[in-house]
Amino acid sequence: MKSIKLKVTYLYYISLIKDNHNLLGILCVILAGAFFSCNDVAIKWLSNDYPLHQLILFRSLLGLIFTVSLLVPLQGGLKILKTNVLSYHLTRGFLVFFANLLFFMSLPLMNYAEATAVFFIAPVIITLLSIIFLNEKIGPHRWAAIVLGFIGVIIILKPTSNSIQIVAILPAMAAVCYATLHIFTRKMGATEKASTMAVYIQITLILMSSLLGILVGDGRFEAESPEALKFLLRPWVTPSFNDGVVILCLGVFSAFGGFFISQGYRISQPSRAAPFEYVSLILSVIWGIFLFNEFPDLLAYSGIVLIASGGIYIFIRESYKTAPNVSKRSITNYK
Repeated sequence: MKSIKLKVTYLYYISLIKDNHNLLGILCVILAGAFFSCNDVAIKWLSNDYPLHQLILFRSLLGLIFTVSLLVPLQGGLKILKTNVLSYHLTRGFLVFFANLLFFMSLPLMNYAEATAVFFIAPVIITLLSIIFLNEKIGPHRWAAIVLGFIGVIIILKPTSNSIQIVAILPAMAAVCYATLHIFTRKMGATEKASTMAVYIQITLILMSSLLGILVGDGRFEAESPEALKFLLRPWVTPSFNDGVVILCLGVFSAFGGFFISQGYRISQPSRAAPFEYVSLILSVIWGIFLFNEFPDLLAYSGIVLIASGGIYIFIRESYKTAPNVSKRSITNYK
């Protein structure tokens, strides 16, 4: 009897998620945040030895291979790559490219958690853009969760201290690009699959990073460049075996992160999904401790609690709102 009750409860929550696109989208965004966090760590790990455009090129090539061979077949095969909104795909690709460029240029110059925290003004920007361009209605509960998360970001940044530098403009600009990207994602969601969006982004990144490599890949501009640009202007390097394994992982992180983030914003309202991107900030602090020996202080931990609280509150509220409407057929049939 107890096992039947457990299975019924399991089926209830599975049907709850399936019947609510916002909840499913939130779960996709959380998964994407985990993959992208691993991606950021890998790039920071390699940032002292390789030029940024080379890492983006290798990551995108491998990501494209994984996406086309593993994810595209799951959503209908190569026929889903046919599109009537090529201009939207290219715009998304350019936005991702510049978001990558700006954010990763800040990593060699900033504490990893701080750079990630600045980037996380993105959910607030997404919410504002959703009101303007998607005519979404944002209630007080979602505003409260978003503001709570943003206060957590501010606490982590400690703006009254000397920790914020001019270089923080880089992840802030990246956040604007990233937020705009997801407004396009939502607009395209009715006709385009997540795999389709991921493929076109990878192709755009390959083209743009290749062009950048042709222009500056010989390293002739590195010596006289400011510190913020050295990561971008270094000459190409032949990867060692160990670094090659990390770069291979970058391709996996890119493929699955790109798929889940496109799926998340495609099927759910951006303003509902956006607060859950803060999971990457929490992970950035964890990676900073274990991989880069960067220990947050008490204020940083307080900020993390606020960020997590905002996201969890929205998730629980979405579940509560949906519960009365969940189909009971699967539960009844199982009984």
